[in-house]
Amino acid sequence: MRLILDCGLDLMRRLPPQQVEKNLNDLIDLCPRLLDDLLSAVDQPLKIAKDKDTGKEYLLCDYNRDGDSYRSPWSNTYDPPLEDGAMPSDKLRKLEVEVNAAFEAYRDAYFEGGVSSVYFWDLDYGFAGVVLIKKIGDGSRMIKGCWDSIHVIEIQEKVRSFFKKVFILIWHIKITCLLTRRHKSLLEIEAGILLKKL
Repeated sequence: MRLILDCGLDLMRRLPPQQVEKNLNDLIDLCPRLLDDLLSAVDQPLKIAKDKDTGKEYLLCDYNRDGDSYRSPWSNTYDPPLEDGAMPSDKLRKLEVEVNAAFEAYRDAYFEGGVSSVYFWDLDYGFAGVVLIKKIGDGSRMIKGCWDSIHVIEIQEKVRSFFKKVFILIWHIKITCLLTRRHKSLLEIEAGILLKKL
């Protein structure tokens, strides 16, 4: 069975990438018992769908699919509707919305268009996510094609940590001083006043 799968994957690597969906379906027709292995091993082009609630485009992949339905990152609803589909926790959903907005701005600035989607899901020890970007060539200069980017991330949250997460926001503050490591001290700024705690 493993030898047949290896041969199938080798064949997929040698066939034209423009026809990956057709070739994959043909290979599954030849050997249906390899369906799950082939679908998990062969990357297919990302497909674009439109959110019915917001009108915004989003990308379809295995990470936002539940059965035959796909979850939109914009409205957090499944299409076709699914009552008990997998959803991120409220905290994670808020982060998902913020990251989608950030990647939308990044995509527009860096790629000058395209479609992006970010999906998060909860894990027992943290969370995971996927960042998807699709850019379709505009056909200028006789060039036709598209570019798909799939990045899967996993974040492990530790309950006990010796490190503190520090977020610093600097507006317009200029502090000039000489610090040495002889004394541990904490500098705080409160209402425009610099306080030093020993």
